[in-house]
Amino acid sequence: MSVVADLIAESDRFDRLFTAPALAGWERPTPAPGWQVRHQYAHLTSVFRLGRLAVTDPGAFRDTVSRYGPDFDAVVEGLVAEIVDRSPEVLLSQWRTERAASQQALAASAPDRPVPWLARPLPVSLLASAAQMELFAHGQDLADTLGVVREPTDRLRHVVAFAMTNHGYGWTVRDRTPPDVPFRFELTAPSGAVWTYGPAGADQRVTGPVQDFCLLVTRRRHRDDVALTVTGEIAGEWLTVAQAYRGGTGAGRRPGQFAGPRVSR
Repeated sequence: MSVVADLIAESDRFDRLFTAPALAGWERPTPAPGWQVRHQYAHLTSVFRLGRLAVTDPGAFRDTVSRYGPDFDAVVEGLVAEIVDRSPEVLLSQWRTERAASQQALAASAPDRPVPWLARPLPVSLLASAAQMELFAHGQDLADTLGVVREPTDRLRHVVAFAMTNHGYGWTVRDRTPPDVPFRFELTAPSGAVWTYGPAGADQRVTGPVQDFCLLVTRRRHRDDVALTVTGEIAGEWLTVAQAYRGGTGAGRRPGQFAGPRVSR
């Protein structure tokens, strides 16, 4: 299946899993400091809105971003503030409208077509992977808050693909130069397949479950709470700084913050 088809499937599952418990717990705090359930929906709505504009009207995208300046976090926070206080029914409706419109636009575009984005232009296929990452990350916050068990699927390949394009970003956002050494990643998918990235002979290696990799790079779990194994000092440091998404590092998650078993594999 294409990345856009997988994005549509994951968005449909997101709605099935979270809509009813979200309506019942709209004001509940989530693991993101200062964010309630409603903030999670407002964030996703804003990101998918930006995705729609980037594909269908780049000029309107640039105008929207320019209202808040060049800072990534400021743009997203400004857009969230515009809608976060709307009623649950209105915001849920807007979320569904924006995600459907953005997915339609992505599906109608050539996968390699470059479109503007907040940090740099992205090909449409990578923008769709970024949307998958957003659904995974903020879906995890909702799952942790609302007690929903979310079974992983091989659609996580798109979260991994996006993370691989940014695997040095965790150093960059901390004003450090990413090490100029090759990495090898060997990740076991929910289906049992092993996905490999990087040269087989690399000294710096990260191995383990795909789901744990995605939880780490979206900073939804502390490095101590994921089943990833590293070989090499720099790979060990990468576990601490890993971050797939642009913007600030945020608070991350504390060791042992989520007691009991992780989301089932």
